[in-house]
Amino acid sequence: MGAARCLTGKIALVTGGGTGIGEAIAACFVREGASVVVSGRGAERLAASAAHTGARPIVADVTDEVSVAALFARIDAEFGGLDILVNNAGITGPVAKAEDLDVVAWDETMATNVRGTILCIKHAVPRMRRRGGGSIVNMSSLMGLRGYPARSAYTASKFAVIGITEAVAQEVGIDNIRVNALCPGAVNGNLMQRVIAARVQQEGRSADEIIRANYTDKAALRRWVEPSEVAAAALFLVSNASASITGDRLRVDAGRM
Repeated sequence: MGAARCLTGKIALVTGGGTGIGEAIAACFVREGASVVVSGRGAERLAASAAHTGARPIVADVTDEVSVAALFARIDAEFGGLDILVNNAGITGPVAKAEDLDVVAWDETMATNVRGTILCIKHAVPRMRRRGGGSIVNMSSLMGLRGYPARSAYTASKFAVIGITEAVAQEVGIDNIRVNALCPGAVNGNLMQRVIAARVQQEGRSADEIIRANYTDKAALRRWVEPSEVAAAALFLVSNASASITGDRLRVDAGRM
């Protein structure tokens, strides 16, 4: 007989589940026995992720409350409720000094990273309450703990996610719903490659130099964080292994200074 799977019977939603960290979390949760929905704006990416992970893809835009309400209504219809929410949908935002900032890009960052997080929480909490509890993991960042130059939009949005996490945890603890934040450092994948490409253009340094000086050499383990490592941390936060942890934040950053 195989080892018991710790999420057997649980229903989970992973937003931004089409690529990278979200896809890794979905795959991890499916392996642990959960029925997993992955959402995002790109139907083709979601379909590919679902084929790889075994999750159920549903196209949704977390910045639009009508779309979010429809997403949760479909989860109700197909699965009967929700036990786990991972608010992973996010964008990197503009890489620019404050004086050069495109405010439209700032607004887009806040809409996805902050509005999207609170909208999904708004619609998840009543469903979790009806099921006797649940767990919410909000994806913040190392930049949600300290500022970083030329990343004011992303930094502000991820600080906001920490605030949302702490506030909502105090609201819903009485309902046996836990709310925690994950704070990854530099995670290997397409999202970081886009950030590095923008920095190459802005700073006139090579990608290799930027990676070494600003990311890998600043980490105690001298390497990137892998998406699967963030997924393992998310699993810890939604499982009974962390049953007494709420309103907290967990760094997954290879010891980055």
